[in-house]
This record gives sequence, structure tokens and C-alpha cells, in this order.
Amino acid sequence: MAEGGSQEQSPVSGVAERYATALFELASEAKTVDAVAKDLDTFSAMIAESDDLKRMIGSPAFSTQDQVSAVAALTAKAGISGSAANFIGFVASKRRLFALPGMIRAFRAKVAEAKGVVSAEVTLAEQPSAAQLKDIAATLKDVAGKDVDVSVKVDPAIIGGLIVKMGSRMVDASLKTKLNSIRLAMKEVG
Repeated sequence: MAEGGSQEQSPVSGVAERYATALFELASEAKTVDAVAKDLDTFSAMIAESDDLKRMIGSPAFSTQDQVSAVAALTAKAGISGSAANFIGFVASKRRLFALPGMIRAFRAKVAEAKGVVSAEVTLAEQPSAAQLKDIAATLKDVAGKDVDVSVKVDPAIIGGLIVKMGSRMVDASLKTKLNSIRLAMKEVG
């Protein structure tokens, strides 16, 4: 158990946190936090859209030189430059690309914290409309008392409703969970 009674961090999350902290401090000193965040978001989207890139960053089969060359070409093609490009290249040179998605998440969290924004992950059965997303964001802002950065995850397995994770809190109002509760109640009755 770590301090405060929470579970210990995995080695990957510890690495991600350290790298993200270093990048955030460098970007803060250079006053380029927003530009770095935008470039990291671009690279994160590239990872999400490409199975080949996911395979490359997650596989130890690629040599350090292959990974460094590949990320250099990808960042150049995507227009990612400066601190973000240097950071991604450095991570590749240290054979830590497998932790890059965690580093990007940790960097986003540091940016949000610095700006006083709370992050929330909302899981829905289907992609919400713009109006639904606006209502969810407004409701979460009322609850948090701060601006909320909402990230949406679509998981058809929850059938309906939603699951909200904000900070250390989680509310599961999914239809799947409600059906499971009814199923358990019926077993107890029968």
C-alpha cells in the first residue's frame, strides 16, 4: 500500500508520471504548455487511429533506431515540432514508447490541474449528440464547481445509461448494472 491507503502505482504509471512531470515543467518554463498539449493530442489521435502505430509503440520487436526513425517521420508529417517532437523522440530513444499513452494522459491531467479544470470520463452505450454532451458537461460542472473536461468513451456493453468517473468518484447508472441488480434481487426472492 502506498501513502494515503491507496494501491501502489504500476511501474508504467510511475514512469508515465515522471516523464509527464518533466515535460510539463519544461513546457511551463518555455511558456509552451498549450502548444505541447495540442501536439501530444495530435499524436495521441494518430495512435488511436493506426493499428500499425499501436503495434510499433507496444512491441519490443522493433529496434530503438526503428522506433526513433518512425516517430521522427510521423511527427514531421503531422507538423508536430518543438518540445513535443523532441519529447516523443526522447521517449523512443529510451525504449519507453509503450508508456507514451500514459505519459500523454498524465500530461493532460497536469495541464488540467494547472488550469483548474477537472477531468471526467463518461461511458455511454452510443455516441452522444452535441446537445447531450453539452447537458452532461453542464451537469458535471455544477457538481464539481469547476470547468470539466469531458472525455467520452463508447461501450455498447452497458446497454444504456451512463458511467461517470470524475476524480476519485464513480457513478454507475448503466442499464447493465441495473439489470444485474434486479437479477440478484430475483435470485434472493426465489
